[in-house]
Amino acid sequence: NNADFSDPAVPFGQSFLNATYEPAAEPYRAESTRAWWLRQMLDSGRSIREKMTLFWHNHIPVQFQEALFGSMLYRYNKTLRDDALGNFKTLVRDITLDPAMLFYLNGYLNSKFAPDENYAREIQELFVIGKDLPNHFTEDDVKAAARLLTGWRTDGFSTYFFANEHDTDNKQFSAFYNNRLIPGRSGPNAGDAELDDFLDMLFDHPEAARFVCRKLYRFFVYHDISTETEQNVIEPLAQIFRDNDYDILPVLDALFKSEHFFDVLNRGAIIKSPADMAIGLFRQFGIQLPGSTDLFDTFAISFQINQAMSAMLQHIGDPPNVSGWQAYYQ
Repeated sequence: NNADFSDPAVPFGQSFLNATYEPAAEPYRAESTRAWWLRQMLDSGRSIREKMTLFWHNHIPVQFQEALFGSMLYRYNKTLRDDALGNFKTLVRDITLDPAMLFYLNGYLNSKFAPDENYAREIQELFVIGKDLPNHFTEDDVKAAARLLTGWRTDGFSTYFFANEHDTDNKQFSAFYNNRLIPGRSGPNAGDAELDDFLDMLFDHPEAARFVCRKLYRFFVYHDISTETEQNVIEPLAQIFRDNDYDILPVLDALFKSEHFFDVLNRGAIIKSPADMAIGLFRQFGIQLPGSTDLFDTFAISFQINQAMSAMLQHIGDPPNVSGWQAYYQ
């Protein structure tokens, strides 16, 4: 609420997280969510959680402007935050059924009458497996995954399954996935059962662990992965990832304690992102900002910092597309 607008459902200073969708209010609610997120980064203290929340947002993004419902966007961020240092497989499952993601990549429209391939493609190409292998998943794999994911719906607050809109036929996958056949199911638990089978199939593929470990390496160490680095760093990290059933923390622990990470040749090798630049300046110089009791100033200052980051082409919450932000080396 401000001099130009008053939220018809939420008084100033009150939470909008359980308020119904209000078209005129949602841009303000989304900016409030963005400002809140920025303050978490500014005030987090000595913690890896905020860096990893931003990493996962870039890896499995939802564009705020394409899913403009403030409470839904907050819950998406909470999903990333809660799972940021947990289990990657759990994170992917949670994001698959997250209301914001269902809306962003059309999952809520996906039915046996009209299978939508959007999320089915991106979960393989961008989120878990990658697209840079000489031999990779096929278009038929995308179609099978789309059919498998039919029937999930959301009201923006929660996710539920419509069994009568789910494709109950078997789903056949290609040789890339060892010709895995996922049996079709019917009934209220069909969606959960087939999704679990699908995720098991994705994470059984050896490239899943390598793909994420490469992205972590490029985020924290350096963008150029040589043949030697692939063999001596990425592959051992990927094996740790698999051995720990895709828990994230053991991988970070091994990377950050390695001699390779502290090698002088790897120091100062990354150009700061706009987020690192803007938030890093405030943290490095110990700039004191108004406390949260002064709600309007807290929002206004956070909004200005976000606008400065946007001018540098990293508006948190709004990467340019589902691939996230292009790094400086791209």
